[in-house]
This record gives sequence, structure tokens and C-alpha cells, in this order.
Amino acid sequence: MESVSLPLTNTSEYKELSVAETLKVVQSSINGLTEVETKQRLLKFGFNEVSEEKQNSLFAFLKRYWGPMPWLLELAIILSVVLKHYLEAGIIFALLTINTVIGQIQSRGSQKALAALKKRLAINARVLRDGNWLTKAAREIVPGDIISVGLGDIVPADAKIISGYLSIDQSILTGESIPVSARESAIIYSGSVVKRGEAKCVVVNTGANTYFGKTAELVKTAKPKSHQEQIMLAIVKYMMFLGIGALVLVAVYAVIIGTGFLSILTFAIIFLMGAVPVALPAVLAIVQSVGAVELSKKGVLVTRLDSIEDAASIDILCLDKTGTITQNQLSVGEVIPFGDITTKEVVIMAGLACQEQSKDTIDTALLEYSRSINIDPEFHKCVSFTPFEPATKRSEAIISSDGKNFRVIKGAPQTVIALCKTLDEASKKNLNQRVEELSQKGYRALGVARSTFDDFDNLKFVGLISLADPPRPDSSDMIAGIRELGVKPLMLTGTTSPSRRKLRTESELVPK
Repeated sequence: MESVSLPLTNTSEYKELSVAETLKVVQSSINGLTEVETKQRLLKFGFNEVSEEKQNSLFAFLKRYWGPMPWLLELAIILSVVLKHYLEAGIIFALLTINTVIGQIQSRGSQKALAALKKRLAINARVLRDGNWLTKAAREIVPGDIISVGLGDIVPADAKIISGYLSIDQSILTGESIPVSARESAIIYSGSVVKRGEAKCVVVNTGANTYFGKTAELVKTAKPKSHQEQIMLAIVKYMMFLGIGALVLVAVYAVIIGTGFLSILTFAIIFLMGAVPVALPAVLAIVQSVGAVELSKKGVLVTRLDSIEDAASIDILCLDKTGTITQNQLSVGEVIPFGDITTKEVVIMAGLACQEQSKDTIDTALLEYSRSINIDPEFHKCVSFTPFEPATKRSEAIISSDGKNFRVIKGAPQTVIALCKTLDEASKKNLNQRVEELSQKGYRALGVARSTFDDFDNLKFVGLISLADPPRPDSSDMIAGIRELGVKPLMLTGTTSPSRRKLRTESELVPK
């Protein structure tokens, strides 16, 4: 392979391609790449990371002398030199340099801390090279590499599954706490976490071309204005207006009494110099530096000094739901038995349709709930278990009890209801209404059913179980504290389903 050209830099375009077509596009095979090919691709595509702009230290230091506030101080220095006030000029230059040095030292310290943190958090990946499975740093992965991912792995790059099955947590990208299922030919994205299964995949995009990388590039292009700079310029502007107004009055009076032009010019320079807050940037830099040290003791890393002031000026705080005000962990909310079934029986039947070693998020939540209320499915033995399938939208098990077998299923309520032939239309309508009510509250609903002994097709609906991502224990106090500081919290969510759009907001977490 002398030349490699990958025309598809958008990962979503690979969704429509088969595995064979994808391998052809990325010019690879199921046997992976050789080390020689990998080096060629590294030279062409770069490392699997979002590149950062690294400035020369001297240039970064000198750049701190450039900007609206430094310009005003430099103007004051020039005016002082013109008037031969060299001492004042030296003092102003010293203050400007102190401000620059403090900012540079703090910035370099923060960048070193970030670099150390990145190095410690660097991930590895299993890659097929020269026909052998090797463990390589994720940054060395290139398009066309064959990788293997399994339980607990962070997906190192955008890839297409060649073989295997995965349950992927994509909350870092989508905000959804429920893992999604991915099988052969599905696309998995960089930064996702494997919750279950194992798969062999071909890498289609790395670095800035990944879904995560494109998002990071958008953040890099954002150039927010410094709130501190805006405030200081506003102060200087009004001081200049005041100084110019006073100068006009003095100049008019000086002309009336016959004062010479040079004397009037001297007054003009004095008024203009007085309008420049010479020591303000240095004082702010020192105060912010102290604040950065205090924040570092609390585990907060400050990369820009003026970001402290920006954070202190927030009046609206937008909060992500999943993992921010919630635990990003499913738990059982409400158990709704059907007919003459008890709550305990619903929980037992749902637990029998779970398999703990599968590490399925829903199964884990149900089993933990069973243990928390001391429910043990005694006298029951699992004969066979069928894990959740996206196609059937349910999991099921054959259970043995007292020498007799029965079937138990759990899954999407509509699917389970449709399998229960004994339900009349009124019951179906009532159950669907209950599911809709749970959805309006932001809950996910599960339907549970069981068969009679030795008649697996005669299913009886047992009940509904609601699942939710509960608020973090400190969410209420956090939002209350934010309100006390005069900041308005707004919750953002990526949920698009109309039935699940009405989610728990900060107003439900904290009484007004």
C-alpha cells in the first residue's frame, strides 16, 4: 500500500456500507495492517488525538503585552516618557510586566498539570498488527486498523463492528443513560464505554475526524470574550468620558485667561493618564492567582486566570441531566402489579428474567432492587435464559419450580402486552395508559409476564416496573446553592421522544 486516501471523513457515511465495502474503502482486511502500513498512515493522518495548538513560550509571553488593556498602559508609558516623567513610566511598565509574568506562570503551571493528567488517563487498545494481537496506545491507532473491544473498554476511535455483539454506553455523546445494542455492521463511536459483550471492529476514523473529535474541534473554534476585559474597558471608557469632559472645561477656561498651548497640552496629558487604571490589571491578576491556588486545593484546575472572573459573573447555568444532576445509573422507581398479583411477585418474576453475569444495566438495576427489599426467588431454578434482543425487545427465561417449568419474560410493555393473549381490550387500554403516565413522568417502563406451568404460550401479564435515572444526592443542595447566589439553573436534555420529554427539572428537585 503505497498511497492511502480515505474519501469518507464523516463516520455516519459508513452506516450504509457493508463490512466488506467498509474494508475496501479504508483499504484494509480482516487480518489488519502491518507495522509498515501503520507508520505510513500515521504520517498521513496523524495520531489518534485532537491536536492542540502549542505556542512558543516566548511568543505566548510577549503576546500578553498585546490587547486593549495593555495598549492603554503602554499609551500611559509613552505619555509619561513624552513628559519626561521617567519614574512614572518605569512604575507603569513594572506593573504591566508583573501582570504578564503572573499570568504566564499560572498558565504554564495549569498546562503542566493538564499534561500530567492526560498522560495518566491515556488509554490502550488491542490491535491486530502483522497477524498478532498487540496492546498499543490508543493514539497510535490509524484508519483501517482491526481492534478488539470488550467489557469496560473505552472505544478508542470510530469503528464498524465486523463480528460480535456490544452494549454501548454513549452518554458522553448523547446524554442517554441507557446503553444501546450494537451488532455486526453497526457503528460505534470514540469515547463510548462497553458495558457488555465483545466485538472485533475496523477503525474508520481517528482523531479530529471522529464524532467526538468534531465536537472538540467546534469547542476549539469558540472564542469567547473575556468578561473581565469587557468590564475594565467599560471602566476606562467612562473614565475617559469624564476626563475629556473635564479637559474641555479646563481648556476653555485656559483659553479665556490666555494660557499657552503647551500648558493646555500638559493638562490634556494629565487628564488622559488619569483616566487609565494603571494598577487595575496587575491587582486583578494577583487576586485571580490567589483564587486559582485556593480552587486547586478543592480539585479545580484553572487554565486561564480570567476564567475565574467569568465563572463568578454567571447569571444562567445550563445543566446536563445525565450524570450531572442525575447518577447516570438506572434504579427501580415504581412497581405496579396487575390484577390479583402482588408487588413481591412482580419483582420476583422480573428478577427471574435477569442474568447477573450479563452486566446488563436493566438486569443489574432489577437485581439490586430485589436485594434491597430482601426478596429472594427461592425454590426457583433457571433452566435456560435468552438475553435481551433488540429485534424482539424482550429477554426471557425458562424457570423450574417444584419440578414444573414455566416461562417468564420482561421487555417493552407493548411487546409483552401483545404476547399476553388472555388480555381483553379494556385491560390493554388501561395498561397502555399507565405506561404513558410513567413516560410523562420521565420513567421508562418494563412489562413482566409469566406462563402457566408447562404451557409456555399461555402468558399472563404480571405487572409494570418503572425505571429512572435518579437525581444525585447532592443535586438538591447544589441547585439551592446556585439559586442563593442569584444564578438561574436551566436543565438541558437530549431527549427527543414526546412521551419522555417531560423530565424531572430543578424545580422538582428543590422546593421553591
